Amino acid sequence: MSTSTVIAQLMQVEQAPQNRLKAKVTTAQTASASYTSVNAKVAAFKSAAGALNQLGTWRAIAATSSSSSVAVSTSTNLSATTGSLTFDVTSLASKQATTMKVTTYVDGDGDGKLDTKPAPISSAPDTISITTTAGKQYDIDITADKSAAGIAKAINDSDAGVSAYVMKTSDSEGVLQITGRKSGASNGFTITGLDGLGANGTSPETTAAKSATIEVEGGGSSTYTVTSDTNTFTGLMNGVTLTVSKQENDVTIDVTNDTGAIADKMQAFVDAANAALTEISTQTAYDPATKTGSPLTGDFSVRDIASKILGSISTGLNWSEEAAGGADITDKIKSLKNLGIELQQDGQLKFTRSEFLNAYATNPDRVKEAGQKLGTQIEKMTTTMTTNLKSVILGRNNEIDSLNTQISNWDVRLAAKKLALQKQYSNLEVSLGNLKNQSTWLAGQLAGLG
Repeated sequence: MSTSTVIAQLMQVEQAPQNRLKAKVTTAQTASASYTSVNAKVAAFKSAAGALNQLGTWRAIAATSSSSSVAVSTSTNLSATTGSLTFDVTSLASKQATTMKVTTYVDGDGDGKLDTKPAPISSAPDTISITTTAGKQYDIDITADKSAAGIAKAINDSDAGVSAYVMKTSDSEGVLQITGRKSGASNGFTITGLDGLGANGTSPETTAAKSATIEVEGGGSSTYTVTSDTNTFTGLMNGVTLTVSKQENDVTIDVTNDTGAIADKMQAFVDAANAALTEISTQTAYDPATKTGSPLTGDFSVRDIASKILGSISTGLNWSEEAAGGADITDKIKSLKNLGIELQQDGQLKFTRSEFLNAYATNPDRVKEAGQKLGTQIEKMTTTMTTNLKSVILGRNNEIDSLNTQISNWDVRLAAKKLALQKQYSNLEVSLGNLKNQSTWLAGQLAGLG
């Protein structure tokens, strides 16, 4: 008798309730994942609507430069303004460079060959000092190695904000070059302790650091000077940054509203709406041919989200609150078609960029007001939707946790049941063995009697 087979079959019967619980968990997990997917798309739609409501969206600017040597960029800035700026680039920013001719190798032992070890600078002090334009002094100990290479290393190891290296000019000579790490007149420095110690008694020579300078045309014939420690200027016009790369005259920067960026936000809004509608359609779809549903086919609340999204587009903008406050809403945009947004027969939205740009060019303030109103209405609606979806997801996840707890409890029961069956059938096998032995003995006795 195969007791293990009998026990396995009995355990399958005992496990049936737990298997039903596991099936419920799978169904609940599938539904939770579907709700989460829908919520993600609706949240993205909400975010796109929120962008339309932001003042920065409608303050987007674009800038162009009349010169290829002047790069210009813009950033979102609530104070950004349009306009034009003309200037001359009179100087570029540079770092300070201090150089000194040095003897690098000598024939110290008179054998006609240069020593392999760098020669120390004769009469060099134990300490040299670097003082910044701001007045901060750095004392640098060079006692470890007073050669040009050693001095360069000591400078590089310090916090003086300069870099040093030795440039080879011949087998026995070179140039010790000390360069500021930052450009601009405010980042210059002086070095003391090396005067008269260069080759042939020379002293360090300095090319001063410079700031970039532009001369901006003001009203009438007036001009004003603007400087920068780098070749980049900010603050000349709000939201505009320009970088110069050579000296030249009569450079013009034109700043206009970036209608293309605004249209991109409208397109992103429509794309997000279509993505949400598509996801809802997928998660609630039903195939009558195969009689197969999707995870959320029977959920009216999810279908209602799609209906409300479509309804908000077909209804257009609601100015009732403004009208109740006494505002004249006669000339306000009500139909979203005036913003280039239309509802198509397939249940998707379409954005016609050219229509939006034409409307904006005709009356930017009117379109801006309508766009912000649209963003406000949709953001409010989708906030409620995402709140409800999150509540449903939380409920499903709590259900899954409860079911998993019950499944765990069944594991304990089943383990105890299996142990009991194994003990019961083990005892049965012992009894059957004893009976078999008795049968064998009796058979032997009966055979002996014959």
